[in-house]
Amino acid sequence: MHIDKDLVAASATPLVLGILAEGESYGYAIVKRVNELSGGQMQWTDGMLYPLLHRLERNGYVQASWRTSDAGRRRKHYAITETGLEALAERQEQWSVVADALKQVWRAASHPPVLGSAAAGGTA
Repeated sequence: MHIDKDLVAASATPLVLGILAEGESYGYAIVKRVNELSGGQMQWTDGMLYPLLHRLERNGYVQASWRTSDAGRRRKHYAITETGLEALAERQEQWSVVADALKQVWRAASHPPVLGSAAAGGTA
């Protein structure tokens, strides 16, 4: 299934902040975690992730530091800040409202009113 780029973009910030709320991480691991969380349906690229991480860092939602792995490779690790946790809580509330509204619409759409009926606003 293809997920529309608008949905990917809208969900990117809360996904990354949520992943970092689990613990600090680095780019490749974040991409891998998104893939895992979406059951392989969301395939993020470096070109999408790193501009987002840089924006989150500029906004004070994450802080970055360079670390060296056991294999000797240097990686930039990202950790959520207190401001980032507050932003995540706000995004969670916003997404709950959106998800509830969508559930109601989809529930109603699965039982569409008969055209021309009084319930549908018709004058039958």
